[in-house]
Amino acid sequence: MKKKIVNGLHSAYRFSNTWTGTIIIVLFVIFFVAQAFRIPSGSMKDSLLVGDHLFAKKFAYGISTPHIPFLEIPLIPGTDGHIIDGDEPKRGDIVIFRYPNNTQLHYVKRCVALPGDELFLMNKILYIHPREGDDYAREMFKGYELVEVEGKLWVKNPYAKEHHGIHNDEKITDNGIFPMELFNFGPIQVPEKQYFMMGDNRDHSNDSRFWGAVPYGLIEGTPWFVYFSMDADYKVRWDRIGKTPYDLEQPEPLSRAVAERIREDANDHELY
Repeated sequence: MKKKIVNGLHSAYRFSNTWTGTIIIVLFVIFFVAQAFRIPSGSMKDSLLVGDHLFAKKFAYGISTPHIPFLEIPLIPGTDGHIIDGDEPKRGDIVIFRYPNNTQLHYVKRCVALPGDELFLMNKILYIHPREGDDYAREMFKGYELVEVEGKLWVKNPYAKEHHGIHNDEKITDNGIFPMELFNFGPIQVPEKQYFMMGDNRDHSNDSRFWGAVPYGLIEGTPWFVYFSMDADYKVRWDRIGKTPYDLEQPEPLSRAVAERIREDANDHELY
């Protein structure tokens, strides 16, 4: 039995060294494990930056239907976008998906609402009422301001405490030039098996506010880690390479000089 296993491993190794074996292994990885993507726009700034090259974890939300690379033609026609269903995105996840209006394009946004959740924007601020109800909102969104509207509790500006890249642009004002959806939107309830996506760079993001929620079948995965990053001046951002989105969202540690200065200021002034 042991000899058969060893012989089998040797055969597999020899096959992997052939051109055919190499191509099959590479396609298997691209289709089912990891795929390389580049961030082309600033819609997820400051969480993900233009010029970040990352690997996507393809199996995070089930197994999506494989597509021929570059041509983006599905290899298994007739599916709903997945050959094996899996976990749904969680609130706050960064998700890679196919753009509903052109499924050959990939978008990356943050999932801000699940099927059955209700949401609206008022003066650029997002409010959500989770599908689980008021008690869930109190328990799961501790530390966030809860606002009662029409007998329901709404979480004000969810995710901003954990995901520091979420922000608005003060230069974008409601002056009649910019789309109304940036300032006021909804209220709506997210349809079943669909997910509401928004960019962290809220005033510079083409997202579900403009073209609707994303069906589960179009969801491809989640960013895994950055394998390369370069800014607009072609300078490599070494500090981002090898980091996951979670790593990139952590506050930068204070330098020793800055920390010492803070301690000196604290000793010089009374604190209330």
